[in-house]
Amino acid sequence: MGPKNRNTIADRESENKRRGPGRPPFPREVVLEAADALFADTETPRTVSMDDIAAAAGVGKGTLFRAFGSRDGLLDALFAARSVPLRREIENPDSPLGPSAPPLRRISALLDELLSFKFDNRHLTTARELSGAGLLRSPHYLWLHETLCALIERTDSAAAESPGYAAHVLLGALRVDLIDELLASGWSHDAIRRDVAALVRRVLGPDQPDQPDRR
Repeated sequence: MGPKNRNTIADRESENKRRGPGRPPFPREVVLEAADALFADTETPRTVSMDDIAAAAGVGKGTLFRAFGSRDGLLDALFAARSVPLRREIENPDSPLGPSAPPLRRISALLDELLSFKFDNRHLTTARELSGAGLLRSPHYLWLHETLCALIERTDSAAAESPGYAAHVLLGALRVDLIDELLASGWSHDAIRRDVAALVRRVLGPDQPDQPDRR
């Protein structure tokens, strides 16, 4: 069991102790499902409050803050739950995103999957990205940035000398407000995908799927 799992268990045990004897365990999955439904059912995800989520989940607002720390913390937990399949694909050696694929191909596949994730979860993505509170330090963004940096370092691109900046550039091209503007201006999902793939080639050089991994 890794340190992260141990911390999660410890956090849950601590939360149960704070609740006192005889009180039911915190319904984490119920809260996340209730929050997800609220964000999905509104045209203005930024207006969904912790009061709204607490009422929908049938818990006290104070319980939410103790469990997640803040509204952004709750959204980060929802992102983590939704991104489990993507994380598994990155670790799957048979996947285009997996460690058996050349770095440039993995980068293109990862950004394409992330774009699909944002198309499918625009309500959630809008709520988190446009909250204005520390997106670049959120666990989800830090994980994506770290993953991209590691892949960029293994390419033969000049960007490998400054992978952190290149990773920010590529992730910045997938901001939900930009995606919404492109869709509103007539871009199709496929057109955005093609342009993102072209951006990868421009930032990291021509596609070289048969290049050996620099590890």
